[in-house]
Amino acid sequence: MSFLSVAAPHTAEKVIEKSRFLTYAAHTAGEEEARAFLERVRAEHPLATHVCHAYVADRLGNLMRFSDDGEPQGTAGMPILGVLRARKLFECAVAVVRYFGGIKLGAGGLTRAYAGCAAECLDGTELALWDECVQLALTVGYSEVGALTRWLDGRCAILARDFAEQACFSVAVRAGECDAFCAELADFLNGRVKICEQKREFSPFPLDKADGQIQNTK
Repeated sequence: MSFLSVAAPHTAEKVIEKSRFLTYAAHTAGEEEARAFLERVRAEHPLATHVCHAYVADRLGNLMRFSDDGEPQGTAGMPILGVLRARKLFECAVAVVRYFGGIKLGAGGLTRAYAGCAAECLDGTELALWDECVQLALTVGYSEVGALTRWLDGRCAILARDFAEQACFSVAVRAGECDAFCAELADFLNGRVKICEQKREFSPFPLDKADGQIQNTK
């Protein structure tokens, strides 16, 4: 099952009524990664007045957490979470650091400030479609290397090449396309290829490429 999240960490800064807001967004695969992300943000800002956050830590939206971190109840964590939910982002965490500038914003002003900071930070991120990929090891004789290389172009992400007694290519293929990929490759090389599955994992695909060929974004 594919899902939408950020492709890489992003940071934004904004000043509202003399208070300084720094917003951090990141892809966090699971609650442990989300908590580690928040710990890093807090460690960077030990003197901050507040470090409010929200995250959706799974791929289904069942594991959601938020914190107002001392701000009036409902004015920080929930508005940040509302932005994540409205944009249908999963495995994603946002932390908003506030350095109080001396002017109180009131409940409405705080709600707008935290939601706005989260939204503006996410506007600046590169979003990606995270999809399950299968990593395959393709082993061929040296006489097949040229044909294999040409055939692979545009069909998968080539992760590594190893040339020993035989040539071995490590490639990543979207899970939903794996069976067809293997069958077509075996047919193309008339069976002169050994295909072994190595592992499965989720990888990000740029949105404008999500329905096209695989782009290796690692």
